[in-house]
Amino acid sequence: MTDIALFTAGGLDYLFRWGHFLAGITWIGLLYYFNFVQGEYFKEAEDSHKSGAFQKLVPRALWWFRWGAMFTFLTGVALLAVRHQYLTVDIVLGATMGTLMFLNVWMIIWPNQKILIASATQVAQGGSAIPEAAAAAPKAALASRTNTLFSLPMLFFMGSSAHLPNGGATDETNTTAMIVALVIIFGLEANALFGKQGPMTAVSGVITSGFVLTAVLYGVVAIL
Repeated sequence: MTDIALFTAGGLDYLFRWGHFLAGITWIGLLYYFNFVQGEYFKEAEDSHKSGAFQKLVPRALWWFRWGAMFTFLTGVALLAVRHQYLTVDIVLGATMGTLMFLNVWMIIWPNQKILIASATQVAQGGSAIPEAAAAAPKAALASRTNTLFSLPMLFFMGSSAHLPNGGATDETNTTAMIVALVIIFGLEANALFGKQGPMTAVSGVITSGFVLTAVLYGVVAIL
């Protein structure tokens, strides 16, 4: 009787990969929904429609969004723990952006969205808007735009780690390139915390910026 591959070490590795894909599709799919669909709708919707959406639609979408992020992160950590000896520069960069995106969801987007939901609910019940809501909206929007920006190169490097690998993460020849790329990534994350949307304000702008960032980071690791 032959072993069932699914119940071997290799099979468990595959199950974590499968879970990583499923959770990631849920997370990134909703990220694009928020940025490309819902956000543009709210710019044009009447206040009454926006209020209803904030009370009934947004909380449901955010539940799947934040837990999709959580399970993407956890399965990713499990994969890194098992396959750490196979780390490439691509995986390091992809995992770094994925981790920052996860932290943005749970530490910036979700806390500020809770304020917006509570404020909309309070207004719908005849009360006044929560004062903090005015500041919460741009904070959540900037973090969400930054996650959209990161998502393109993050997905590129996760795929390239198997198909266009740029060498091991500990190779001396790759150290400089990896450091330069990480400086760029953390600089953009600093903007998510303290800066402005800039060219990412428009949907076309954040998509274009994502492709440009992907090209820049790939150029760094391929050339340096």
